[in-house]
Amino acid sequence: MTPRFDILTLHPDMVRPFFESSILGRAQRQGLLSVEVHNIRDHGLGPHRSVDDAPYGGGPGMVMRVDVVANAIEQVRGDTGHVIYLDPAGEPFKQSVAQSLVSYEHLVLLCGHYEGIDARILRLVDQSISMGDYVVTGGEIAACAVADAVARLHEGVLGNPQSSLDESFASGLLEYPQYTRPRLWREDEVPEVLLSGNHQRVAGWRQSAAEARTKEVRPDLWRDWCNADVDAEPSTE
Repeated sequence: MTPRFDILTLHPDMVRPFFESSILGRAQRQGLLSVEVHNIRDHGLGPHRSVDDAPYGGGPGMVMRVDVVANAIEQVRGDTGHVIYLDPAGEPFKQSVAQSLVSYEHLVLLCGHYEGIDARILRLVDQSISMGDYVVTGGEIAACAVADAVARLHEGVLGNPQSSLDESFASGLLEYPQYTRPRLWREDEVPEVLLSGNHQRVAGWRQSAAEARTKEVRPDLWRDWCNADVDAEPSTE
């Protein structure tokens, strides 16, 4: 079965161009992925296709109606859809989460807007995901990020499958620095070991560079990686 992504949004024109170009666009043209963008407003009420209302209890802004959003979800989820609500209160999105989502052949990504969606929608949601400790105007950016991170892990989407194994977070470390031509640029030269042709030396340098970079830039990841390494060591008792 071809991996399928359904994006539910009030602003489809924000989302469609993202999936029509670059790697994801090519993957769709090759039949490796299926992406459909759906306008929640198609399920709106009345002549003006209303999708929101004032919050009970008062307060600023508007809240998306549960009945409208539920109809949008139920139209596309079918028997296999795993529904993800892009929500600031969701679990933090990490590479490990992206890897876990590859097991689902059909993801439904729900984008909130305004002050969010009536909380009763969670009855129809399988998972809530947050992109970080900040708030943006809607879930569209987050939906694109999640779909991109998951889609590129599916077989054939990346031209070189090794690419997803070497990059940042795949092993718990940040990726080692990359270099290409010119060899010398403004008195800054490519490390000699990368020009040596010795694959063992190159691999060793890359591992050391990845460790040093992670320790300096992301001490939180470095601590987790060191702890995981200790936990993996066999007991000598």
